Amino acid sequence: MATDTTDTTTTTDMSPLLRMVSTTASDYWNDSCAVAELEYAVANGAVGATSNPSIVGEVMKKEWEIWQPRVLAIRDEHPTWTDVEITWRTIEEMAARGAKVLEPIWLREAGRKGRLSIQTNPTFFRDPQRMLEQGRYFHTLAPNMQVKFPATSAGLRALEEATYHGVSINATVNFTLPQALAVGEAVERALRRREAEGLDVAHMSPVCTLMIGRLDDWMKAICERDDIIVDPAAPNWAGIAVLKKAYRIFHERGYRARLLAAAYRHHLHWSELIGGDIVMTMPFQWQKRFNASAVEVRPRFDDPVEPRYVDELYARIPDFRRAYDEDGLTAAEFDTYGATVRTLRNFIAAYWDLVKTIDEILLPNPDLRR
Repeated sequence: MATDTTDTTTTTDMSPLLRMVSTTASDYWNDSCAVAELEYAVANGAVGATSNPSIVGEVMKKEWEIWQPRVLAIRDEHPTWTDVEITWRTIEEMAARGAKVLEPIWLREAGRKGRLSIQTNPTFFRDPQRMLEQGRYFHTLAPNMQVKFPATSAGLRALEEATYHGVSINATVNFTLPQALAVGEAVERALRRREAEGLDVAHMSPVCTLMIGRLDDWMKAICERDDIIVDPAAPNWAGIAVLKKAYRIFHERGYRARLLAAAYRHHLHWSELIGGDIVMTMPFQWQKRFNASAVEVRPRFDDPVEPRYVDELYARIPDFRRAYDEDGLTAAEFDTYGATVRTLRNFIAAYWDLVKTIDEILLPNPDLRR
């Protein structure tokens, strides 16, 4: 996003996040589809947004006055629909509503930015065909929709086919270098197939998420589980180290999928990534914190992670080696990697919690009525 030289506003007058996107190659998204939060993010330079079952559940609470009556209206419009069907219609409408806020950016950027990510059903993570069918349908919900597929062995097959069919994908549930490289290869195969058939690729914008905070979490969990002592600071650099290594390889190989950093835990997940040609998807709370902080906005992406942290993690934690080495995991092992299992369990539980929230609207507890 270039600074408008006709504006009297200088970069020093900007919020830190707006200054970042105005002066570096880095972009950021709002890690929510709540409209008020998304409007704040766009005003501070955000060029995208994302959702998942957990996020949708939080938006339901924040926008209850909108979604509670809408759920009842969907019920009345479709008298035979199940709670699951009503849940998905709610998810879809929420995503389309957020996408509308981003549509001016999508038009301005010719499809390269301004998209809203919507996640396929997390319970489908082993079924590539169901994910593909749902992803292709989600692609039709708005012109600027982006579809999330997990970087599981089945998810990789689904996202490759979806890309071939013109869907801008977002690979999620992704923590390791081997997963990221598999995503990069799958997207390239699909884009080359489209190019060979004369199909458009210029207006597609695939991204490959690395959930860096969740990898940090997994390193800390392993240390607790296996009684491993490391420098307390070292696990906070695990995800950053993997992302920076993936970035170098993506550029060496010419992968067109853009890396995206997710799952924020501390300011290093922002400050150490400033300057990279990547996307950062930030929860609203972290955006507010960063904009109120005294952290200097300057490029640090090319600064290497302190070698002693990487060396200690590599020597002491086998699952860091699996995440950091190009051949650390086979595709068959993606589904059983600890961070993958924890996150899939979390997403599936959040999905059923969301269905339960819908059930509570459809069938309010009579014992609580006056």
